[in-house]
Parts: sequence; C-alpha cells; structure tokens
Amino acid sequence: MDAAIELGRLLSERGWTIGCAESCTGGLLTSRLTDVAGSSDYVKGGVISYATAVKLDLLKVKPSTVEQFTVVSEQVALEMADGVRRLLGTDVGLSTTGYAGPSGDEIGLVCVGFSTEDRRVAQRFRFNGSRIEIKSSAANAALEFAIDLLKQNS
Repeated sequence: MDAAIELGRLLSERGWTIGCAESCTGGLLTSRLTDVAGSSDYVKGGVISYATAVKLDLLKVKPSTVEQFTVVSEQVALEMADGVRRLLGTDVGLSTTGYAGPSGDEIGLVCVGFSTEDRRVAQRFRFNGSRIEIKSSAANAALEFAIDLLKQNS
C-alpha cells in the first residue's frame, strides 16, 4: 500500500491530525500526504523551515541545540516535530532536516523527527542519488517512519 495512504489510514483510525515541519524536503512530505483523497480530515498543514531562522523563530528550535548538534541532527528534528505539533495544534508532528546537495561532505544525510504528546523519536538516514532523489527518499522515509511508530502504539 502507498505509504501516504497507509499513514492517513492509521491517523484516521485514531482520529488524529498531523502537521509537518520540512527543511530538506521543501514541502514534498506534506504534498505526498495531501495527494490522498480525504487527507483534509487529518492533515492540518506544514511549515517549510528551510532557513535556520525559521526553525528558530517559528518552530522554536533552541539556538543551543543548533549550536551543539547542527541543524541536521536528530535533536533538531525532534524540536522541529515538537514545534510544528504545538504551532498547528496537531496530535502528530513529523519533521525532516538534511543535506540534499549538490555539494558537501554530508550529502544524503537526513534526520526525521516524530512527536506526539507521549512519544518523541528521531532517526538518522543516509541516501544516495541526485538532489531530487534524496528529497524523495527522505519524504518516503518520513512516511514509513511514522507508520512504523504508529503501528507500535496500536
């Protein structure tokens, strides 16, 4: 089953809503979720926090977290997920932050954050390919990550 459809089904079964905070995926994650008919029942919105200032000012990521761990870290992904969940008033916050390229030593490094009232989890991923392929892989990984975590809570 398509991951966006599956995630929507799991959210709907619980009566939960989701919000996304995206950096490296640039809105692709939220786009995938809203490609599903009926997604307005569970998708409240998303924040494209491409610039560090947006992460800090809008999502309330702590400057000390960025200084200690960098913007592409599990810690920042968690704070982004927490921030979007609070900002949009959702049950689930899902975030992506990473390096999609085209240059640098860390190309393909992506961190995904997941936040609910009772659970905060982040995971680091490494993808290969072009910038567009990395963004697509990151969005897919975020969907699958959220599915796995929601199934664990069943």
